[in-house]
Amino acid sequence: MVKTFNVAIMGATGAVGQQMTEQLEKRNFPIKDIVFLSSSRSAGKEITFNGQTFTVQEAKPESFEGIDIALFSAGGSVSEKFAPEAVKRGAVVIDNTSAFRMDKEVPLVVPEVNKSDLSLHKGIIANPNCSTIQMVCALQPLKELFGMTKVVVSTYQAVSGAGIDAINELKEQAGDFDNAKTADAKMLPVKSAERHYPIAFNVIPQIDQFTDNGYTFEEMKMINETKKIMHDDSLAVAATCVRLPVVTGHSESVYVELKEAATVGQVKQAIAQAPGVELMDDPSNQLYPMPLMTAGLDEVFVGRIRQDLDNPNGFHLWVVSDNLVKGAALNSVQIAEALIEENII
Repeated sequence: MVKTFNVAIMGATGAVGQQMTEQLEKRNFPIKDIVFLSSSRSAGKEITFNGQTFTVQEAKPESFEGIDIALFSAGGSVSEKFAPEAVKRGAVVIDNTSAFRMDKEVPLVVPEVNKSDLSLHKGIIANPNCSTIQMVCALQPLKELFGMTKVVVSTYQAVSGAGIDAINELKEQAGDFDNAKTADAKMLPVKSAERHYPIAFNVIPQIDQFTDNGYTFEEMKMINETKKIMHDDSLAVAATCVRLPVVTGHSESVYVELKEAATVGQVKQAIAQAPGVELMDDPSNQLYPMPLMTAGLDEVFVGRIRQDLDNPNGFHLWVVSDNLVKGAALNSVQIAEALIEENII
């Protein structure tokens, strides 16, 4: 008899929460009972799951009584408040915010890369940043085969990473090219910032606030999370994160330096055989990953693989994935599945 679990989704009405619901249903996750939670503002809405209609409840500490697995995606402050309460009541929390990612006591997990870290959890498991997830999926097979010394990444990130309001703002602005410069902008680059810029017909080289070192928090997330997931503090990582007028799907230009010599063919073969990664690299037929073709798909797609012209151990990759699927909801559900497969829950 298949064991089933009581599951809660915290932030169920948000973009990622909706994707979590879809992934649980799509992957036939072994659910005994499910609870959909949100702030008081969204409580009372209805969600359909496996043919049944559920009413979203306002999250309270007692909401997690009897819950085995709690998927969180409602903002860092909400996770900081409710995740410990869920753990107290016996749940394992899989958190999609940045609240616990760099906590030494909390595993930061991409199952294809460091599933073994799950056994170290003490009630909370962190889901990495969306851009980090797709990059480490592409890099892990190269690290295993050839070693790795340096990574430089530039991201081209969709507005859905900033939430539903950012998607709606892009759609509103996109219909008026003549007034693009003066379009009403309230969300990007950071909702809480003093200044905002239109995203339609534009590129904004800022995601999150700037830190004292000139990098944004988003860039520092990629730098620090990559080292933690790959268990390599000596790995040199640099990132530049940019927001583009794309609804869904993050793209990345990744430069990696390997410890051991490799050919382009060997790099392609390693990536093609990696779990959760799809090689899409046929320049002669203009075949390479793009956000429109990867939207809604589970895999991380890699193309434009080429050797650096000055460093024989340097390689350039183009990496694309749906930031709401593998970059958030799917990875969270895969963590839950891995907990079951490894008999950790």
